[in-house]
Amino acid sequence: MTAVADITQNDGRWLVSGNLLLDDVERLLAQDIVVDGAKELEVDLSGVTEVDSVAISLLFEWMRQARGNQCSLTYSNLPANLLSLASLYGVFDFLPQAADSPAGH
Repeated sequence: MTAVADITQNDGRWLVSGNLLLDDVERLLAQDIVVDGAKELEVDLSGVTEVDSVAISLLFEWMRQARGNQCSLTYSNLPANLLSLASLYGVFDFLPQAADSPAGH
């Protein structure tokens, strides 16, 4: 069974779960979930299962939205498969990670 991507928003924190594959990311972007009003936002990716390269694009889109709203965005609990893609594409160091995230290197 495919894990449908979902975002639970709670007081400056998004918990992302499910797959971040092409169809999932397109659906998330179509929902027009935006960074609005918060000065800080942590995006917890601990619930993410499968990813492909479009997941990296999604992370950068959220960073762009946050920057446009003067919001400080960090990612936490990046899954190993997403870290691997970010390293492969040479963008790992561009992903702002929460200080307590086990994904740091």
